Amino acid sequence: EWENTFATWDPQDFCNISKVVLPMDAYWSPPIFILERVNGQNSNLENMAVMHNGSFNFTQTFQVTLTCSLMILKFPFDTQTCNLSIASFLYPVTDLIMKTRRTPAEMMKDSHSYFLTDGEWKFTNLTIIEYLEELNDENFSVVTYMVSMERRPTLYILNLILPTCALYLLDMAVLFGPSSLEEKINLQIAIILGSSMLAVILNDILPTSSNKPPVIGTH
Repeated sequence: EWENTFATWDPQDFCNISKVVLPMDAYWSPPIFILERVNGQNSNLENMAVMHNGSFNFTQTFQVTLTCSLMILKFPFDTQTCNLSIASFLYPVTDLIMKTRRTPAEMMKDSHSYFLTDGEWKFTNLTIIEYLEELNDENFSVVTYMVSMERRPTLYILNLILPTCALYLLDMAVLFGPSSLEEKINLQIAIILGSSMLAVILNDILPTSSNKPPVIGTH
């Protein structure tokens, strides 16, 4: 939302019309960029609402893929924080200052209603930071949304951790059990094969964008 003092009128002079909807190219609009964006798809809604007092309101929905540095040392009991930074590097801070309309608490409430509640991740917190980014000896206004998510570990506990613990307990039982040497060797080979299959499954589901491997993958 922004204001244009040159686009005002008196509603009484125009049949009490206080709001009109115009195409995006009819007036100036700030070009906005998402810094962490990799790709995405914008909606076809290319209109803006203009109020009689010169207030412009533009709302656009879009779906994007963002880059995020993951820390999976505590996988699957990890918590990740990803940034979504919005800026306009065509206009310095002397021409354009970006501000958020709502508080983090208000956005948290809306985010909980829009975010999927039955997925792998649980939305935990949202922090908003407004700062200036220096580029080519000029300062630009940037707004960063820090999104914190907590992984739901139930699926990994049932399909990975519990079977691994069961194999280790079976290994100890076979090692110290009264079975013959030949039976122990056969059971040890079966346990090694089972552990190898779990290692392959673990390698497929673990993210590869972390500098430190998870603790569960080093044992």
